[in-house]
Amino acid sequence: MTDGGNPGRDDSAFTVAELAYLRTQRLARLATVDGRGRPQNSPVGLHYNPETDTIDIVGWNLAASRKYRNAAGHPYVSVVVDDMPVEGAPRGIEIRGQAEALPGTNDFHVSGQPALIRVHPERVISWRINRSRDGVGANRSFPTGRDVPSRRPRTAN
Repeated sequence: MTDGGNPGRDDSAFTVAELAYLRTQRLARLATVDGRGRPQNSPVGLHYNPETDTIDIVGWNLAASRKYRNAAGHPYVSVVVDDMPVEGAPRGIEIRGQAEALPGTNDFHVSGQPALIRVHPERVISWRINRSRDGVGANRSFPTGRDVPSRRPRTAN
């Protein structure tokens, strides 16, 4: 989607402004739940994957982590990427979706562990990132969200 709401990449879950922002960020927080429904929120590394239009979560010894096990067992997750630029207005993106805990597929080697958590966006909420058609959207502090049609391949039961 472009800043005005049209696709920047024909089928992308993200606007052009959101993609530009994601490409500048390397840290995020990943929220998962364990088998008992208890939440965990962890700082993680991230990488936007343009081939799959997903957020790939990376980190040190990721495959041995609780967040990796949580994502494998309960795949609905939330990722928050945010910052506060010099001018002091917080901005960010929350990506909600289904996660895949993928061993041995990490081409973005941040750590020595070849594993990643791939997040397929289902809902994207951003604040102070996108400009509206009137050009003032990036100055609004309230979040705007949208659902994303699923492009994830369905698995057979």
